[in-house]
Amino acid sequence: MRIDILTLFPGICEGPLGESMMKRARESGVADLRIHNLRDWARDKHRLTDDIPFGGGPGMVMKPEPFFAAVEDLRGPDTHVILLSPRGRCFDQATARQWSARPHLLLLCGHYEGVDQRVVDALVDEEISIGDYVLTNGAIAAAVLTDAVVRLLPGALGDATSALDESFSHGHIEYPHYTRPADFQGMKVPEILLSGHHAKIEAWRRAQSLELTRQRRPDLLPPTEPDTAVDCV
Repeated sequence: MRIDILTLFPGICEGPLGESMMKRARESGVADLRIHNLRDWARDKHRLTDDIPFGGGPGMVMKPEPFFAAVEDLRGPDTHVILLSPRGRCFDQATARQWSARPHLLLLCGHYEGVDQRVVDALVDEEISIGDYVLTNGAIAAAVLTDAVVRLLPGALGDATSALDESFSHGHIEYPHYTRPADFQGMKVPEILLSGHHAKIEAWRRAQSLELTRQRRPDLLPPTEPDTAVDCV
């Protein structure tokens, strides 16, 4: 899979996307990640990418010319163009999984007061937000989105089943995890996890996942979610 990120601040993306799992995915060829400076497509001598908004108002607006030139160079027949924007549809795990099956994503990163609407109208397939808040620029969101998508690619994680058992993978948030020691400062690991009884452990994990979802993210549950809580002591 190829992902191109078009931004005024390549360093913001290079940092987090050059470490840990993302670094291994890039080095192994699982993901072909390319981070571009939008100014490389600015044609004037000052490499301007923004200007004052028509109609007045505070701040600056990103100009259309560099985006049109860059997308023309980077887009292929299978490219899905995404603009990172606080007014976009909210990104979620289902979208990440859908996009992980695409051959090419091109991420456009906004800045200042936003991007000229003609970029959105003519070039963008989807506007996406990573949450109901405003960031300094879209490069931060692009790094988050890229990580979420790439870790779902075959070969990206050490254990192929890891991405199948995480929060949001089945509509719930994830159950609690424990490791050694079994007793730490008087806080003991639940006995069921030490029992070796795999069916009961799975039932306990499902019940914990559902209960945590009810407490913290009830919006994820359908109105008719059955009560599957079990006594696994």
